[in-house]
Amino acid sequence: MIRLLKRVHYFYFLLIILGFFIAFYPFYYIAAKRPAWYGFLNRLRALNSLLCSVFSGVFFRFTYEEKLDHRKHYIYCGNHTSNLDIMIFCLLARGRFSFMGKDELLKNPVLKIFFNTIDIPVNRDSKMSSFRAFKRAGEHLRQGMSLIIFPEGRIDMDQYPPVMTPFKNGPFRLAIETNTPIVPVSVTDAWKKLWDDGAKYGSRPGICDIYIHKPVYTENMAPDSADELKDAIFDLINSKVITR
Repeated sequence: MIRLLKRVHYFYFLLIILGFFIAFYPFYYIAAKRPAWYGFLNRLRALNSLLCSVFSGVFFRFTYEEKLDHRKHYIYCGNHTSNLDIMIFCLLARGRFSFMGKDELLKNPVLKIFFNTIDIPVNRDSKMSSFRAFKRAGEHLRQGMSLIIFPEGRIDMDQYPPVMTPFKNGPFRLAIETNTPIVPVSVTDAWKKLWDDGAKYGSRPGICDIYIHKPVYTENMAPDSADELKDAIFDLINSKVITR
């Protein structure tokens, strides 16, 4: 019975996401045309995420270790177990920000409008693609935009319940090179409401807890400290993650 209810909620959730995306699409299309409107585009994404949350019954509870200064820009680094993570970070970040994600999202019917404009696609199996993506991310950061990235690179489809996998070090080199503070984010239990895209186990309503660690500043770090920084951020995020 529980499995059936989770399947029903999953298809209902898909309808909610698709319905609100269609309603927002004309506004997304206009706002995505000009980089000067990217702040407005992100406010639309946050509103869309909020409405999907309310109508699906999947809510997000944010706990801050330290209040963030939303006049500043950051690199937000989080663990990745669920498509809910996109909604979570759209609600968490402020102002002008972009996601970095796998280039397969250029084919996603909902997300491709963003990955063709504000967001940054990357093929991590291609050194050239990774170089171009991180160069563009660096340009965004120098322009005062925040960056949202999942350093694991993907959701591990072979592990359920999920456990964190080793981080790529690109985001941490970028943080040091651009003197951008990192905000580690522990998405503690979103996978319990919807794992990956929900196709295998369905979804269910409830509250997802997200723990936002205080920013880690990189101004005085040497370029060869990226691996040490990567390990420190991994340990911080993993310290709050629920795996059972």
